[in-house]
Amino acid sequence: MISLNRTSFLTQMGVSGPCSTPSGTGNRRPMALKVVSMDSNGRAGDRSGSVLVENNTVKEIAKPPSPVVEVEPKSTAGAWPQDAYVEDSAPAMNEQIMTPWSLSVASGYNLLRDPRHNKGLAFTEKERDAHYLRGLLPPTIVAQNLQVKKMLHNIRQYQVPLQKYMAMMDLQERNEKLFYKLLIDHVEELLPVVYTPTVGEACQKYGSIFRQPQGLYISLREKGRILEVLRNWPEKNIQVIVVTDGERILGLGDLGCQGMGIPVGKLSLYTALGGVRPSACLPVTIDVGTNNEELLNDEFYIGLRQKRATGQEYAELMDEFMTAVKQCYGEKLLIQFEDFANHNAFDLLAKYGPTHLVFNDDIQGTASVVLAGLISALKVVGGSLADHRFLFLGAGEAGTGIAELIALEISKQTNAPLEETRKKVWLVDSKGLIVSSRKDTLQHFKKPWAHEHRPIKKLIDAVKEIKPTVLIGTSGVGRTFTKEVVETMASINEQPIILSLSNPTSQSECTAEEAYKWSQGRAIFASGSPFDPVKFKGKMFVPGQANNAYIFPGFGLGLIMSGTIRVHDDMLLAASEALASQVSQEDFDKGLIYPPFTNIRKISAHIAASVAAKAYELGLATRLPQPKDLVKYAESCMYSPSYQNYR
Repeated sequence: MISLNRTSFLTQMGVSGPCSTPSGTGNRRPMALKVVSMDSNGRAGDRSGSVLVENNTVKEIAKPPSPVVEVEPKSTAGAWPQDAYVEDSAPAMNEQIMTPWSLSVASGYNLLRDPRHNKGLAFTEKERDAHYLRGLLPPTIVAQNLQVKKMLHNIRQYQVPLQKYMAMMDLQERNEKLFYKLLIDHVEELLPVVYTPTVGEACQKYGSIFRQPQGLYISLREKGRILEVLRNWPEKNIQVIVVTDGERILGLGDLGCQGMGIPVGKLSLYTALGGVRPSACLPVTIDVGTNNEELLNDEFYIGLRQKRATGQEYAELMDEFMTAVKQCYGEKLLIQFEDFANHNAFDLLAKYGPTHLVFNDDIQGTASVVLAGLISALKVVGGSLADHRFLFLGAGEAGTGIAELIALEISKQTNAPLEETRKKVWLVDSKGLIVSSRKDTLQHFKKPWAHEHRPIKKLIDAVKEIKPTVLIGTSGVGRTFTKEVVETMASINEQPIILSLSNPTSQSECTAEEAYKWSQGRAIFASGSPFDPVKFKGKMFVPGQANNAYIFPGFGLGLIMSGTIRVHDDMLLAASEALASQVSQEDFDKGLIYPPFTNIRKISAHIAASVAAKAYELGLATRLPQPKDLVKYAESCMYSPSYQNYR
């Protein structure tokens, strides 16, 4: 303990008068103490710690080992004060090894740079007095709604989507609540900015636009130390992790470490759309290298400059990660796998599904949102799922995941064996229609879809022979639903259901305009990326977006609020049915098979309630007793971006 005369100490620290004791804090005040140590040559080095002034005694909070403690000297008459902070002095001194001691207090200058608590010009007069903000802000006080209006005006000035994305990310780093308030209030306009399609370009250019690190980067260099790395993250009560290895980012391929834009974007939506607290969310990138030669040769690339690790080395790193996060954050931690390549995605889900609370949005989330759209579309075209035939272009994670959930729902509705209901679904991959004669050469996740039929190479020929009522694109290849394909679908069906799901927009199998025009306005269309409304023959068509953001935020909230320990397929079916139930007749009249995003928080609450109810029914929920009204409980659990009053 260091004893000083309180008055002289405060005077020497540059604090005097009424400011010496903050309002409402009695005689306790945290302060920064400048600690100067001397090296063997008599040179000063800053080793700032922190102190607490209590009852005229200065107590050290964080004292560096064995320093010579001095109070910063006063300035002499006619001279500038001597600066004891060595990093601000001569360049030669910067080579000295130092310890970066600091004190972070949510007041004054530091408060304005704390994104979680910063309110900008919304600080009231009382708050400015209580938190030492006088003079650090202009005198005007601005309400949060006006701040939202101003930020939206500023973002609209940018013509380039990536600039809008960067402006939103800067806001998130500066004022967290304002970021989420803006995103929630204008979700339909800003969702394409913070997520697809703009996030794809952001990931491609992540190295060059990289400013402030977000989330945890776990590379091969951290092998054997992952638990230690997790403990570096400041938040300890983590409820959801979104993790990627960057190998298959959207339809853009291997972007390595720069895939971090995906977990960051997904978790922003977990908060904005599902109400999960930002502090409970952790974005993670597993960096095992990249096979993208362009990135390896890019001077701005931020990841490991090596070819992608595979096999045992990859498996061991992932196993250490999965073990460490469970040890660190517990059994009820939700781990969402994002944009892993097919050969890893299915294996990881199968391996860790029985032992962890895991969810793959590309396989399960996409499947759930597409199934919801199909259930909704049937209210327009009629019949049950079992009455329809489904043809997919694309047999990867998304395609096979959707196909399996459709077959499960048909099995549930008809009590038919799953092996039988799968025969309603046909898949086309890069080599043509998946048929039984190809079974020996197929990847394991494609084999359930190898039905008896002669080989067919082209999609158009498959459409003509299978005669599907529903055509679904998950190929990641743009403009593959040609004029001939769409016209053939329209000749077979009065109202063909055409879902062009590949992201980003450039990879969409066809545009909304093409689908409506080539089908003579009879198609029921939805896409993965947003398209503008289309006017055809005097009628305005509003294309729906089969966006995973409808499902995963509410799905995750349902798991978290019920304390669920494992994901079950029945929960995905429950989420699909809950989403489909939110589509109104007014939406159908516009040609929509999904509800508008303006109601997304209400929709997420209903999805969360349905998922939680199913978890309780299956005995997988641990948060007991079960709330009586799960919808109201879900709403009460949601994070609010409104400013709080500070004492």
